[in-house]
Amino acid sequence: MFDILMYLFENYIHSEAEIMVDQESLTDELTRAGFHQDEIYKALSWLEKLAALQDTDAYPYLTRVGRRSVRVYTDDEMQLLDVECRGFLLFLEQVNVLDFTTREMVIDRVMELDTKFFSIDDLKWVVLMVLFNVPGKENAYSQMEDLIFDEQEGPLH
Repeated sequence: MFDILMYLFENYIHSEAEIMVDQESLTDELTRAGFHQDEIYKALSWLEKLAALQDTDAYPYLTRVGRRSVRVYTDDEMQLLDVECRGFLLFLEQVNVLDFTTREMVIDRVMELDTKFFSIDDLKWVVLMVLFNVPGKENAYSQMEDLIFDEQEGPLH
């Protein structure tokens, strides 16, 4: 399913191609690209739920959270998000790429992925997809793009 999300993001969203494609045409294209129909439906559902997160107040308890609060991960979240991933999410909050609401959206979308193996590179793409879909987060999206595409090789001096 994650491969389909990446395909859609790179071919439609990130490339700024025409996004107004009906679901049937998109399903046909993805099938021709070699993806299985059940995985296509899961990916499209994942994207619909992502869009729905920005339309609702999905995390009302977050308005009571202070800037210095710490996110405590559930056992299931820690199974999928290893120490490196959790540290990266904390880093993104510290540099103001994510706020507590977008962090929760990212975690929500990660937990909905149909995978047992999840890497930091996968996390970066999920963050990028979430930020792209949240109005007013254009600067954070741009910062995240820079983090993904302008990575330095070797130690920074």
